[in-house]
Amino acid sequence: MENLRSKKGFICDMDGVIYHGDRLLPGVKEFVDWLYANNKEFLFLTNNSGKTPLELRLKLQGMGLDVDESHFYTSALATAKFVSSQCSRCSAYVIGEPGLVGALYEAGVAITDRNPDYVIVGESHSYNYESINKAVSLVLEGAKLIGTNSDLTGPTNDGIAPACRALISPIEMATGKKAYFVGKPNPLMMRTGLRMLGVHSEDAAMIGDRMDTDIVAGIESGLDTVLVLSGVTSRADIDLFPYRPRLVLSGVGDIPCCAG
Repeated sequence: MENLRSKKGFICDMDGVIYHGDRLLPGVKEFVDWLYANNKEFLFLTNNSGKTPLELRLKLQGMGLDVDESHFYTSALATAKFVSSQCSRCSAYVIGEPGLVGALYEAGVAITDRNPDYVIVGESHSYNYESINKAVSLVLEGAKLIGTNSDLTGPTNDGIAPACRALISPIEMATGKKAYFVGKPNPLMMRTGLRMLGVHSEDAAMIGDRMDTDIVAGIESGLDTVLVLSGVTSRADIDLFPYRPRLVLSGVGDIPCCAG
């Protein structure tokens, strides 16, 4: 634990680590206070593409936690950065929420349903048969298929809901084309996070509640890895994977607890 506390930078998942639905998880305020008090660099990094950093800040404010929006990085921002770096002045047909659409606009990506360079899919509350049909048609005509993240499911106030990989699957099946996923565990997103922190991987830790995204992303990027049991993974689930986190904690509140 002392090795973890000595790290200069912390990359933290959000759902299941910082909050669940609209409820701040136990120990989070103490953890964030500890980060500030010890001058740690930190980034809340989420695969959810629906919200902007400002919206995430306001969400946490509503739970009594004030964190500047510069501390948030989403798969929507990572996706916008990726496609704009691959193809300048490119265009995309988008199935997603305002967080994704806004990130693409800011990166100079034109949103269109006529001969786009990409079809980009993220989490969406307006996902429907018409949008699937359109996406399939555009991919068959040559548009490249991009997913903001590879999560099959995500937590909501009402339980588990389909996430990006589940939503993009019908398009993959109908076209025979495989999507490229930008978010965790893709090292692209992790390396950008480290650059934002200004910290080397050896001096940083990844804290998450999912073995298949957070922990494997940390391992493959050379970060210290911490699994918290406050989200979707139980202690028994760990043995289902061929890799392990270095530490397993009940929640992030364990980190400042009893720290010297």
